Amino acid sequence: MVRLFQVVCGAVVAIMIAGTPAFAISRIKDLANIEGVRQNQLIGYGLVVGLNGTGDTLNNIPFTKQSLQAMLERMGVNIRGATIRTGNVAAVMVTGNLPAFATQGTRMDVTVSALGDAKSLQGGTLLVTPLLGADGNVYAVAQGSLAINGFEAGGEATKITRGVPTNGRIANGALVEREIEFALNSLPNVRLALRNGDFTTAKRVAAAVNDYLGTKTAEPVDPSTVQLSIPPEFKGNVVALLTEIEQLQVEPDTPAKIIIDERSGIIVMGRDVRVSTVAVAQGNLTVTISESPQVSQPLPFSRGRTTVTPNTSVNVSEDGKKLAVVKNGVSLQQLVDGLNGLGIGPRDLIGILQAIKASGAIQADIEVL
Repeated sequence: MVRLFQVVCGAVVAIMIAGTPAFAISRIKDLANIEGVRQNQLIGYGLVVGLNGTGDTLNNIPFTKQSLQAMLERMGVNIRGATIRTGNVAAVMVTGNLPAFATQGTRMDVTVSALGDAKSLQGGTLLVTPLLGADGNVYAVAQGSLAINGFEAGGEATKITRGVPTNGRIANGALVEREIEFALNSLPNVRLALRNGDFTTAKRVAAAVNDYLGTKTAEPVDPSTVQLSIPPEFKGNVVALLTEIEQLQVEPDTPAKIIIDERSGIIVMGRDVRVSTVAVAQGNLTVTISESPQVSQPLPFSRGRTTVTPNTSVNVSEDGKKLAVVKNGVSLQQLVDGLNGLGIGPRDLIGILQAIKASGAIQADIEVL
C-alpha cells in the first residue's frame, strides 16, 4: 500500500520583458447605454395545466388548490367542498422583460418557474397570466405551451435528472397590453451611461462626439455619465443624432485588475497588469510512504501464532528549481507564457499571484470572488 503526500513548497518562475499590448477599439454603442432607454421587469402568478401527473400535490400546496378553484368558478364550475386529486396542475411564477418602446400588440418572451412541489413542467400549457410592473399595473398577458430543456426519468430504485425540468420558457409568449410613454425626440439633452465607469473613457467618448459634430456638445459629468446637449440641427430628431454618434469608435481605458475565482480556479487578468522586479520560487516536495507488511509463521506443531510484522519505508524527494528574478515591467503576455511554460496549474498560479501582490510587486487590484 502506497500513500502519496505532495506538499507545495516553491518552483521557479522565469519571465522576460513584455512587448507592446494590442488595444481594443469599440463603438460608443457597445460602451454606453442611453439613459431612459431601458427594459422593465414584469412578474405574474399563474397556473400550468396539462402535466402528466407531475404537477403540485394539492393537499400539500394550498395556494395551488385555491387558484384552481377560483379559476374554475370564473368558468362557471363550482367545486367548493369537493375533493380534488388531480396532479396535472402546477402553480408557477412568470417573469419577463418589457422591451424599451414596446407598443401594444407586440410580443415578448417569458420564463415560467414552478412555485410548489411539481416534479416537471414538461408538456404543460400556461393559462392566461397578467404580468405586472413595479407600479402594480398590468403591462402584458402571457399564455402558451412551455419549452423545457431538462427532464426527469426513473423507476422504483433510481432516477436521473438532467437540467431543471421545473423551469421553462415560452418564446413570444406574452402580448404587450400597455405602453410606457417616453418622449425621446423632445429631450433637450441626452445622457450616455457608461457600462464600465472610467474617467478616461468618459473623456474620450465626449471628445469623439465633439470632434464628429464639430462643436462642444458632449461633456463628461462623472466617470459613468456623459451629457450630450442636442444641437439645433437635431432638435426634435434625437434618434437621428444617436444613430450618428453610436457608431463612433473609441478606445476604452480599463484599470489593471486580476479576478480570481478560487472555487473553480479561473483567473482573468487585464492587459495593463505589470509586475515589478521580484524573485519567485515554487517547487514540490514529495513524501512517499510504502507499507510492506510481512507475515511471521510459527514452527510446525508449536504453540506459536501467525502474526503480521509491519515494514514501512519512507522516501523524500524534492523537485525544486532555482530561484529566478522576474524583471521590472513584465506584462500580462509574458506572465502567462512564463507560468504556462513551467506547467503551473491554476491553483498554484493563484497562490503565486497573491504572494506577489502581498510583496507589493504587482501594480494591479486583485479581486477574489
